[in-house]
Amino acid sequence: MPQGIEAPASTTAEGLTSHTQNPDSGRRVGALSDLQISQLLRPVNPDRVGEDGKGFAHMEAWDIRRHLIRIFGFGGHDTDLLETTLIAETSIPNYQKVGKNGQPYGKVYEAWTVVYRVAVRLTVKVDGIQLGHWHGVATGDATHQPSRADAHDLALKTADSQALKRAATNLGDQFGLSLYNKGSLNPVVQASLPYWKAPKEADFKDDKVEPEPEVAAARQETELPEPRSGAAERPAQPSQPTPGPPSERLSALLRQVADCWNSNNLLIFNQIGEDGSRHGVLDEAFTDKRGAVTTLRKVLDDRIAEIQAAQDGSADRSAA
Repeated sequence: MPQGIEAPASTTAEGLTSHTQNPDSGRRVGALSDLQISQLLRPVNPDRVGEDGKGFAHMEAWDIRRHLIRIFGFGGHDTDLLETTLIAETSIPNYQKVGKNGQPYGKVYEAWTVVYRVAVRLTVKVDGIQLGHWHGVATGDATHQPSRADAHDLALKTADSQALKRAATNLGDQFGLSLYNKGSLNPVVQASLPYWKAPKEADFKDDKVEPEPEVAAARQETELPEPRSGAAERPAQPSQPTPGPPSERLSALLRQVADCWNSNNLLIFNQIGEDGSRHGVLDEAFTDKRGAVTTLRKVLDDRIAEIQAAQDGSADRSAA
């Protein structure tokens, strides 16, 4: 009669425990390997970094997914969709594209514009044990699409990709964290104290901390004062009296502007302008967080001009 084989002492009915040594690598189950840590602490490869439509440093969502698989393995991460919110859906009948010369071209069609907000949770696992989870939130839009379905599909995919990328930056420089420091390719993490083999004095050589690119751009748009009639645009003089913070109604509209800032939908910003005019706050001067004077009209006019310049004759925008 065959005899039963006794299971190794380190194995339980539930499998390897968190205190079990991995026989293949000599590390504890659920802990990152030396190779994984080494890869995570490297600076990002410049070949993985491009530019988005605004000129900001940019990484592709598919490349983020590729490196999640490379570093943590197949099945080593989960993404959960926490929120999908339709922010706007508009259409323009008899729409026709306009070229650089200002002349319309192409066929006339009903143009659909859609904006979504998406929140996702990224969970990373090592040997099936959760290492951590992080969330990311982003908006995405699709403008002047000939198909209503395609507009929804494109806007949703864009928001989902951007939200994943924001969540993944919590894993460090390999996932684009350094790019938030004015697009720098220099590693901003450099080392992690829990993974040093022996006590060592921390000697980080950090670059000057800069605002995130999108935040900096938004500040630049809102911090310029409204120019005097017939005068060149210039910052407000410190000696001149400045208004206080925005009123409650204006604050609500400014929050709408911030929520839709990454959208290329002109209708949204025009609608906000109409709301501001209706409530009498479109030209209400206010002082932003950095002490500069501006108005809702100025913020909207600059953003609309930026969108029109970026469209460059074509309002279609491809997904990240």
